[in-house]
Amino acid sequence: MIKLTSGKPTPLGASYDGSGVNFTLYSVHAERVELCVFDEDGFEQRYDLPARSGDIWHGYLPQAQPGLRYGYRVHGPWEPAQGHRFNPAKLLLDPCAHAVDRHPKDDPLLHGGHDAPDHRDSALAAPRAVVVDLSYDWGDDAPPRVPWGDTVIYEAHVKGLTQLHPDIPEDIRGTYRALAHPVMIDYFKTLGISTLELLPVACFASEPRLQRMGLTNYWGYNPLAMFALDTRYASEPQKALNEFRDAVKALHKAGIEVVLDIVLNHSAEIDLEGPTLSLRGIDNRSYYWIREDGDYHNWTGCGNTLNLSTPGVVDYAHQCLRFWVDECHVDGFRFDLASVMGRTPEFRQDAPLFEAIKNDPRLAQIKLIAEPWDIGHGGYQVGNFPPLFAEWNDHFRDGIRRFWLHQDITAGEFAGRFAASSDVFQHNGRLPSASINLVTAHDGFTLRDCVCFSEKHNEANGEENRDGTNKNYSNNHGIEGLDGILDVIERRRASVHALMTSLLLAQGTPMLLAGDEHGHSQHGNNNAYCQDNTLTWLDWAEANKGLMTFTAALIHLRRRIPALTRDSWWQEGDGNVRWLNAQAQPLSTGEWQGGTRQMQILLSDRWLITINASQDVTEIALPDGEWHAIPPFAGKDNPVVVAIWHGPAHGVCVFERS
Repeated sequence: MIKLTSGKPTPLGASYDGSGVNFTLYSVHAERVELCVFDEDGFEQRYDLPARSGDIWHGYLPQAQPGLRYGYRVHGPWEPAQGHRFNPAKLLLDPCAHAVDRHPKDDPLLHGGHDAPDHRDSALAAPRAVVVDLSYDWGDDAPPRVPWGDTVIYEAHVKGLTQLHPDIPEDIRGTYRALAHPVMIDYFKTLGISTLELLPVACFASEPRLQRMGLTNYWGYNPLAMFALDTRYASEPQKALNEFRDAVKALHKAGIEVVLDIVLNHSAEIDLEGPTLSLRGIDNRSYYWIREDGDYHNWTGCGNTLNLSTPGVVDYAHQCLRFWVDECHVDGFRFDLASVMGRTPEFRQDAPLFEAIKNDPRLAQIKLIAEPWDIGHGGYQVGNFPPLFAEWNDHFRDGIRRFWLHQDITAGEFAGRFAASSDVFQHNGRLPSASINLVTAHDGFTLRDCVCFSEKHNEANGEENRDGTNKNYSNNHGIEGLDGILDVIERRRASVHALMTSLLLAQGTPMLLAGDEHGHSQHGNNNAYCQDNTLTWLDWAEANKGLMTFTAALIHLRRRIPALTRDSWWQEGDGNVRWLNAQAQPLSTGEWQGGTRQMQILLSDRWLITINASQDVTEIALPDGEWHAIPPFAGKDNPVVVAIWHGPAHGVCVFERS
């Protein structure tokens, strides 16, 4: 039998050096750690990790090779009231595993016990880590480093984006390989987006509750192994890592950035009734925020909350980010429920993980995007993240929807959102790009559903329509559902154009939900996290080609307007913006504060956005000069000079000065 030697305490996880594998595991309160390796027949061989440096347990296994399956059994106290739930009967997944051999099923063997330990061995059901050789030839790959002022984000799901694409080979649809297929790269470039933001690709699990209902976690916000690619998106599961790297390399060559949605706030172990898969059994007290009674603080709504204030867990999260940047060359992250990252437990801008990111030269120069809230007390932190971060701006989302679909905010409120929400973000040296402007995202209505449904319809999720927000600021235009008479359909079309124009021509960083440019509908489901089916997959054959052309024209127009690409705050008299009324005069105080629904926005003294958010046709007098309506509101090289715009209800148009 080969003996384990002491090895070294870095790097985290399992590291192959050509002669063997070094194993490390962080646990403050463990008393003994067993490395468990499995042969091809599933026979388990156990080794005590022989060395401990601080709170890192480690050992080196000579002659071990990539492909080796392994896990841990960790010994220590069972003291639930103090947060300790060590149970060596449970085989535990390496939190830093670079590959996982199977996804956990809803199996009673995986439950570690509530008040007393469950002594059933979980090895037959537990997911196991796999040793990976991380070597890869990146060639001349270089990050595109798109300036924030030129950034247009496209939020997409790896599978849903291409699963139904007729021009993608069937055997790679819905996979990492499909992301970089020439058909998709041509599409991204034609559309004009700069940055592909992917919903989670790290290995995740489906909650036992969903499995019992015959559903699966589709979005991926239930993390199992944060250093491992999920194999469900690979055409060949054992090649998942390199398939993803190949995609990143090809996208970079086309000048497109890749940003990952990452979930550093909770784990798939859920609450105390959930499975014991990894962190709970390795060091429950260190990895999670624990209440005085030994239960979890549930600031995520997912059953548990990672404690990203303890040094070892901060290092775990920090090294996770470095893995994706160093080994996969990603260009940034969108952090789910990012307020958890700043909890100590109160939110602090100088929280340990924020400081670690700021002080890391590699991480400090990539795109960092926060979803700036969690559900705990003090969790809503929009505008309060450190300057390195941009933030999802729900003020923009709600304000733009309310202006066009509910008509219940003032012109001044609309202008504030259109001007990158300077009231929220213009401080501490932050720039307009800190506002990630969105009208829709993966969670919530699609753009089409915003204009077709006034109520959510989430019955398919199995929770009797209780899940998902009720605060949608949507408007069905008189008929609930996708069908409608001609007048309703035309008003919906106008509202979609108005919302899309407001998104793509506003100051800040626009984020477009994949499929909104197609007219994709989820039939009123505003929380389709468990719908891995045609409800969420984009139907390219039925895509609205006219809306795709409209969207692409807006994105390309955006890049021509210095007021939008300069990424500096608009100041009165600087030539970036003028706010005018329907008579081409500066908006009066009464118009700013009242319910006027007509206005004009002059950008860079050359491009004029005319707005009629009322329900009636309105005449708007354009400023002095020769104005031509431009694509996508008119044909290319339109020769017609306009002095008066006859604005349709819910209408918007863009003119260029000759």
